[in-house]
Amino acid sequence: MSVSVLVGSQWGDEGKGKIVDILSEQYDIVVRYQGGANAGHTVMIGDNQYILHLIPSGILREKTICVIGNGVVIDPTALLDEIALLEKNGIKVEGRLFISQNAHLIMPYHKLLDLIHESGENKIGTTGRGIGPCYIDKFARKGIKIVDLLNKRTLEEKIRENLKEKNNLLKKVYEREEIDVEEIIEQYLDFDKAIDQYIKDVPSYLNHAIEQGKSILLEGAQGALLDVDHGTYPFVTSSNPTAGGACTGTGIPPTKIDSVIGIVKAYTTRVGNGPFPTELTGEEGEKLRKIGAEYGATTGRPRRCGWFDAFLVKYSAMINGIDSVAVTKLDVLSEFNEIKVCTGYELNGKKLKSFPTDVERLDIVKPIYEILPGWNQNISACQSYSELPDNTKQYLDFISAEAGMNITIISVGPKRKQTFYVD
Repeated sequence: MSVSVLVGSQWGDEGKGKIVDILSEQYDIVVRYQGGANAGHTVMIGDNQYILHLIPSGILREKTICVIGNGVVIDPTALLDEIALLEKNGIKVEGRLFISQNAHLIMPYHKLLDLIHESGENKIGTTGRGIGPCYIDKFARKGIKIVDLLNKRTLEEKIRENLKEKNNLLKKVYEREEIDVEEIIEQYLDFDKAIDQYIKDVPSYLNHAIEQGKSILLEGAQGALLDVDHGTYPFVTSSNPTAGGACTGTGIPPTKIDSVIGIVKAYTTRVGNGPFPTELTGEEGEKLRKIGAEYGATTGRPRRCGWFDAFLVKYSAMINGIDSVAVTKLDVLSEFNEIKVCTGYELNGKKLKSFPTDVERLDIVKPIYEILPGWNQNISACQSYSELPDNTKQYLDFISAEAGMNITIISVGPKRKQTFYVD
C-alpha cells in the first residue's frame, strides 16, 4: 500500500503530465485534487501527443483508475470534450473514470466574469477559464456542486438565485448583456445525463481502496509557488496545489500519505504576471523558450523563462515535505556553454535567510548566481544516469545540494522512453 502526492515545485508547467504518466505504471489509482481546466498536462506516446486539462494523465495507462476529487472545479464542456477525445483515440474511459459528487461546477457566468476581470487594469494573468470566480462562489457558499444536478428543482433554484446577482452585476456595473437562465438550466441537466455513470462518493471510495491495499497517486495542478496561501500572492491560482491540498481535495487524511514527490524543470518558467527573480528577458531567455518550446498547453501563451532557482525550490521542498524529485527538460540546457543557478537572494545589500512570498520584496531582490559549465552535447538519447556527461552530473549534483532535494527521476525529452530512474 502506498499513497503519494505529486507536486509541481515551481510556478507550474514542470512536466507533471509526463511524470504522472510514467509513475502511473506503479499505482492503481491516480487522483487529481485541485484546480480546473486551466491546467494543461501534455503526454507524448510514440508520435501521439495528448493534452489533458481535467482527467489525470494516468488514464493513458490501460489498468489505471482515474479520479477527479472534490477540490477540482469542473467545466462540463472541457470534461466532455476530453472524454470524447480519449475515446476517439481508442482509450477506454467508462469504468476507469470517477468524479466526486462534491466537485463544484464552473458556470457560464464564471467564465464571463473571469474574462471581464482580466480585461481590466489589475490583471493577474489567468487563463480566463472561470476558475477563480468558481472558487469565489464555492467559498461564498453560493457554488453549485455536481450533486446538485440530481435534483432539478434545487438546481433551478440555485441557478436562478445566483443569476439574480450575476446579471445585476453584468448589466449595471459592466454594461453587458444578461445571461439566459433557462438555457443554462437545460445545458447543465444535459450534462448530468452525460456524466451520471462517472459520479462517485470519492472519499469513501479512496479510503476503502487504501484499506484494500491499493496504491494511490494524488496529482496536483499548477505549482507550489502559485498556491493561494503559500505562493506569490496575488499572482497565484485560486486553490492549493501544495501537498496539503491533496487531503482537502480528496478526503484522504494526512495520516494515510506516505510520500511527496516534487517535479522541477532544469530551469524555471512562469506564465502570467508576477515576480520572477531569475527571469531572462534577452537573447538567452528567448533561446530557452525556443529550445524548450515554452508555450502554454492551455492558452498557447509564451512562457517567461529563466535560470534554475534553487532558493525557490528549497522553500517549495520545505512547505510540501518533498521526499524525492523528478527533474524534467534537462536536455533543453544542452546548448548553453555556461549555466547559472540561483543560490540565494540579496535585498538592500543583505542576503536573505528565507524565501520572501510578498511580491513587493520579491520584485526587487537580486539573485545570487553560481556559474556552472555546460555540457554542449545532445543527451536526449541517454537512458540512465551513468550515460550522462560529467558536466550534466555536476549540474544535477549542484542543484540537488543547493535545493536540498533528492533526485530520483530524470527526463531528457518529451517521450516515455526519454525518462529514467536514478539508481
